[in-house]
Amino acid sequence: MRNIDVPKATLHRYPIYLKALRRLQKNGVERVMSKELANLVDIEPTTIRRDFSFLGNLGKQGYGYDVDRLIEIFNAQLGVDFDEKIILVGAGNLGRALINYNKWDYVVGEIACAFDVDPDKCGEKFGVEVYPMEQLEQKIPDGCRIAILTISHDVQETVDRLVACGIKGIVDFTHQHFKVPKGVVIKVVDVVSSIQELVFQTNSFDEKTKKQ
Repeated sequence: MRNIDVPKATLHRYPIYLKALRRLQKNGVERVMSKELANLVDIEPTTIRRDFSFLGNLGKQGYGYDVDRLIEIFNAQLGVDFDEKIILVGAGNLGRALINYNKWDYVVGEIACAFDVDPDKCGEKFGVEVYPMEQLEQKIPDGCRIAILTISHDVQETVDRLVACGIKGIVDFTHQHFKVPKGVVIKVVDVVSSIQELVFQTNSFDEKTKKQ
């Protein structure tokens, strides 16, 4: 990323833009105007232009944006790689749901394989091979940097093994505290907290509506 403080809201919109751009590329579209992109992502054209400005002078007035160049810039500046190899650790109910979904829609890679301690959960599931946990070091794909963690036992031990295998980013569904060395990024996914926040915001909105 260029040496500019990009607002968090802008960073959250970048994957939305990239998804739309990859769809356009797949459909043979070579250039797009901000108004056209706005119709695809339901974001105001002025917001799109401002968000893109953090990545440099990407478009020309009256011409629009070169789709291939935009995608290249996103890949280079944001470190997004469509061929990113992602592994899943934990093939329980949530893990299998993620494997079944496994449609990252032209934004990143796909789940390359999964691991589980239960032999009954191993084998091919929805087109993804699930390996025994003891084979992690042997079966983890070369260059793999991202792991999705959905386990409930031996979390710290598993994280230590993942880091030793070169994992640099962990999507955490465990709801358990664990430590990682500097340089490893954790993204916690807490559905319950998200719902609690949503309920709070909804209640606040209702109270404001009643007062009007």
